[in-house]
Amino acid sequence: MAKGVPVDLELKRAFGELHEKMIETTKKIHSLDTQIVVFKRQLEIAELSEHEICNLPRGVKIYEGVARMFLLTEPHDIVRDIKCRQFKLNDRITEFTNHKKFLEMNLRDSTNNLREMVQHRKELSEFEAQGHKAN
Repeated sequence: MAKGVPVDLELKRAFGELHEKMIETTKKIHSLDTQIVVFKRQLEIAELSEHEICNLPRGVKIYEGVARMFLLTEPHDIVRDIKCRQFKLNDRITEFTNHKKFLEMNLRDSTNNLREMVQHRKELSEFEAQGHKAN
C-alpha cells in the first residue's frame, strides 16, 4: 500500500469475504462436477446392461446379485429395475447440474456486487477530490 492512501476496511472485508466464497464455491462446483461424471458413468453402464439383457435369447436364465447371493430373476424385472435406476440417475444429474449453475450464478452476482461497490467508492472519492479542489 502506498503511504497516504487510506485503507477502506469495508472494501477490504468485502474482498476477503468474496475470496472465501470463491474458494468455497469452487470446491463445491468441483465436487458437483465429479459426482456428475460418476453418475453419467453409472448411467452409461446401466444403458449397456439394459441393451445386453434385451439382446439375450428367450429362455436364458438370468441371476441378479442380491447381497451375498444370486436370485433367478426374469429379464423384464431386471430391465425394469435398470430403467428405474436410469431415471433416478438422470434426476440426480439434472439436480446437480442445476445446483452447479446456481452456485456459478451466485458467485458471479457476488463478484458483480463487489465491482459495483469498488466503482461506487471510486466515483465517491473522485467527487470528494473535485469538491476539495473547488474550495
